[in-house]
Parts: sequence; C-alpha cells; structure tokens
Amino acid sequence: MFIARAPCLTMLCLALCAIQVPAQEAVPYPSRPLKLVVPLTPGTTTDLVAREFADRMSRKLGQPVVVDNRPGAGGIIAAQAVAKSAPDGYTILMVNSQHAINPAVYASMPYDTLRDFTGIALIGDAPAVITVPTALGVRNLAEFVALARQHPGAINYGSSGIGSQTHLAGAYFAAQAGVVMTHVPYRSSEVITDLVTNRIQSVFTPSAFVLGQIREGKLQALAVTGHERLSLLRDVPTTSEAGLPAYQFAMWFGFVAPGKVPAPIVGQLARTMQAVLDEPTLRQKFAEQGLTPRLLMLAEFDAYIKSEMERLGPIVKASGVHDRPREKR
Repeated sequence: MFIARAPCLTMLCLALCAIQVPAQEAVPYPSRPLKLVVPLTPGTTTDLVAREFADRMSRKLGQPVVVDNRPGAGGIIAAQAVAKSAPDGYTILMVNSQHAINPAVYASMPYDTLRDFTGIALIGDAPAVITVPTALGVRNLAEFVALARQHPGAINYGSSGIGSQTHLAGAYFAAQAGVVMTHVPYRSSEVITDLVTNRIQSVFTPSAFVLGQIREGKLQALAVTGHERLSLLRDVPTTSEAGLPAYQFAMWFGFVAPGKVPAPIVGQLARTMQAVLDEPTLRQKFAEQGLTPRLLMLAEFDAYIKSEMERLGPIVKASGVHDRPREKR
C-alpha cells in the first residue's frame, strides 16, 4: 500500500509546488525620504548649495530630501557617517574641495576617500577673491605683493581653520607670489570683522563672504583666482590679468554616495542633479553666490576627486599642515 501511494504523494507535492506565489514587484526608487548630509554648519556656502539642491531634488524625485548638518573635523565626521550608512541610495553626502584635501592633512582617516565613496556629480566651483581692508591702502594685486615683500611676515591672512581650503588658498598664493605671510586661523565668522578693522590684512575666500563689505567700500577686492571674472565683480581682474598667472585656486562642490550603492540608483541621482543644474533660477542663484556651474558625473567625478587629491597633496605638504592628528569627538 505504501509503495502504491508514493506516486500520488509525489504528484500532490508537485501540484502544490506549482501553485506559485505571484512575484513581488521591485520597490521603485526612491520610495521614502532621502538624507543629504552636509559637513558644515547652516549658512555656509556649502550648506546653501546643498539646500538649493535638496529642495529641487525633492520635487523631481517625488520624495523629501532632508538636509542633515554634521560639522566638525574638516568634514570627516559627516563623511564617516555616510561611508558607514546603508548603500541603498537614501543617504548621500555634499562635499567640497576639503574632501580631497583631508587625506593629505590628517595622519589617519576613518575611511578611504576613493574606495568608500562613489561620485554622483560635481556641480560647480567658486574661485576665491583676494580681499584686503580698504585701510591697507593698496589698490591692486601688484601693490599688495610689493607691500608683502617689503614687510616679510607682517601681512596676516585669515582662514576658516588650519588645513582648510581658505588656508591652502593663502599658503599657495604666498608660495606663487614669493612672499612671506602669517596665517591666522579662525573658527567663526569673526575673520571678516577682523579684516574690515585691519586686524588681519587679507583673506582668500569665495565672494559670497565679502561681497557686501566690498560694495560698501570697507574692503578692496584685488583679484579673482579663477579663469574668468565674476559677473558680480566685473571690475575685478583675474590673477592672470593682475600679473600672477601661475596662481589659480577654485573651491568645488559636489555629491557622493557610499561606495556600494547600485549603479542604477547612482545614475538616477546623477541625472536628477543634472536636471537641477539646468534650471535657470538655480544658475542665477549660483551667480549671486559667486559660483560657476560645472558638471562632471559618475566615473568622471571619481577621476576628478583622485586628480584633486594628487594636485592638492603637495600644496598641503608645502604649507606644513600635513600629518595632523584628527580632532577627537
């Protein structure tokens, strides 16, 4: 009897197996809010750019893009959080030039800048404006360089901190101009206040931070460190036009994701950012902040970050700030 029933049991099992549960459809991306981590405090240029993109990306993706400010340690705190997040495309990081500078500044890093991230898109850059207090009495870059040569070490330049982009911009300028200047690092916006009052004599910073004081006549813009003049400062020459063609320094901005996010998702994010960058209203806001739209997507952005690490590394070493211990938090 048992042998006779075996084929029946087998057929019953086959019949049950044939009753298949309908395949579950893939969940479309994105199906929930995204987090955009920003390595600086609210109100900074990087934060303002991030929020402009977050708002527009939300409308295009159909999901909120929430900005999460995580300042500290030159951007390392924010980058580490994103590197360790789930590689599902729901957590992305806003980066700037500091992302490529940090590996040369710090003795150890909690992540690998190239391996642990994948580039989404570079979206623009901002040249610095070499700015001095009107009270200093110099009218152009040549006079400023001459003054610095006459008084080695007496000309101070302020920055947002040791190893920051604004520090390297000043250190690189001193090297290219053949002058000795004294670096004064700050941790707050007092750097511009001290510049206006001539406590420090120069800054190398994006125009957004000094435009108001320049228009009020409190500060004098000597040169723009990019390839072209800024639309908001048409009368200010580039460093090439001002007689120092070897010196150019621009700060760039972009977005990266954790290294193992699936390529289709990263591609969708890149196309979304491209569409945002094409909006005329955003380009106008960029111009008001002294930013120039520039698009590099995916593998091109990865290659650009690598090339920037190779280019900026020697500048970091020449400035004497490499191999610093990271801030403990």
